[in-house]
Amino acid sequence: MEQVVGRLVVPGVAYCLPRATGNSWYAARATDALTDPTRKELTASLDYISGLAGALRQAGGAEKPLLIGGFSQGACLSLEYAMAFGPWNGAMVNLTGCRVGQPLDDRPTRDLDGMPVYLTGSDQDPWIPVSAFAEASEALGRARARLRCELFPGRTHQASDMEVKALEAMLRDLAEGSRPFRRVAA
Repeated sequence: MEQVVGRLVVPGVAYCLPRATGNSWYAARATDALTDPTRKELTASLDYISGLAGALRQAGGAEKPLLIGGFSQGACLSLEYAMAFGPWNGAMVNLTGCRVGQPLDDRPTRDLDGMPVYLTGSDQDPWIPVSAFAEASEALGRARARLRCELFPGRTHQASDMEVKALEAMLRDLAEGSRPFRRVAA
């Protein structure tokens, strides 16, 4: 709330902020190898988000664009949600995120079919190393996401003003009915 949502200024946007029981969606570091208990917790969290996203998309009768995202573990969960259930009408924001598990773990991969995705990281973040950020950007590229990546040198485990402004721009684009990361004619 403090790092991201409390700093957003976008009129006409509703927020749904699910909170994990015990402030954790799964009891492991995102970069640890997947174990059976972690897979079980991750699956339960993804199922919860899937039900919530389905209900939000259908609220009010007409399907509305949906931006799913998060910071840190929430960013990792959002990325796993996209790889398990994506794409959807909207976009995804992963502030300081990566895939959950190791590259050799069996993890789902979907074709994201050009869905806009914003992924960030930092060389000074103690939870998401640059290598995990790079692996996530490669996975999103293979999944055909319309990907914008930014690595913030020297930033610790936090969301910067620049990241919040990028998220605001994506929310405005979706609220106005345009696609994030519009191409500007030269």
